[in-house]
Amino acid sequence: MTPVQANLFDAAAACLGEPDPTRKQAATQAAAEQWRAGGLRADAADASPVRDLPGRPARPELVPPRALKARKLKSREGRAAMIHAVAHIEFNAINLALDAVQRFREMPTEYYADWIQVAAEEAEHFGLMRNRLQDLGYAYGDFPAHDGLWEMARATAHDPLVRMALVPRVLEARGLDVTPGMIARFEAAGDPETAACLGVILRDEVGHVAVGSRWFRRLCNDRGLDPGPLYFELLREYMRAEIRCPLNLPARREAGFDEVELDRLQALCRAGEGGYVA
Repeated sequence: MTPVQANLFDAAAACLGEPDPTRKQAATQAAAEQWRAGGLRADAADASPVRDLPGRPARPELVPPRALKARKLKSREGRAAMIHAVAHIEFNAINLALDAVQRFREMPTEYYADWIQVAAEEAEHFGLMRNRLQDLGYAYGDFPAHDGLWEMARATAHDPLVRMALVPRVLEARGLDVTPGMIARFEAAGDPETAACLGVILRDEVGHVAVGSRWFRRLCNDRGLDPGPLYFELLREYMRAEIRCPLNLPARREAGFDEVELDRLQALCRAGEGGYVA
C-alpha cells in the first residue's frame, strides 16, 4: 500500500511556527528532504489555516534598527555582533521562505519546490553563522536585533507577486550588494572562517534572488502586466523608492536583474533618494 503523503502547507506552517532555532533549522531541512522524496503533497483543500506569525525564541531582544550599535570588527565582541546580525537575518530568511510556501496556496508545483529548497538553504546559512558565534564564545540571542524583514512579510502577505518583487528582489538583493564588503572586512580582521561562511551565503543568495526574479516575472506574465514598470511602482509604493548603492551589478545580473532595471536602480541611488538597508 502506498503511504499517505503529509501536507506540504502544514509542514511549512509547523516549521514556521517552531520557536526554537535548533528545531526550526532541523525541521525545515527535513521538510525539504521529505518534499524531494515525494513524501509531501501541496493540497490546499486539506491544509490547516495559514499561520500569520512565526515562532521566535525569547531572545534576541528586538529593537528599532536605529537602536543597534555600529559593529566594528577589531574586537572579538565586535566580530560576534556582526555575525549575530547575519545569523538573525538568516533566521528571518528561513521564516520568509517558509511563509512563501504556506501562505500562497494556488501556485504551480515548481514554485513550492523552489521555496522549500530556499528555506532549507537559509536554515543551513543560519547554522553556519550560529556555529561561528559559538566558536567565538557567544550564542544566538546574545545581541539585540531588529524585525525589519518580517515587517515586509506582513506588508506583502496579500499577494505573491508583491512578495516576489520586494522580499527577494529588494531585501535579499541587498545582501548581494553588501556581502562582498563584509567578506573583505572579516578577512582583514583575521577571520577567514567567517569570510568563507559568508562566501557560501553569497553564492546561494544569488540563486534565491533569481528564484524571486523568475516568479515575479512569471506572475506578471500570467496577469498580463509589464514587470519593468511594475517593479518600480512597487518600490515607490512600499519603500519610497529608497535604494542604497553601490550595487553588486554582476551578482544582480546573475540573479535576474536586466540592464534597464539596473540603470534605473543606479539612477535612484545617484538621485540620493535612498538609505534603505534590509
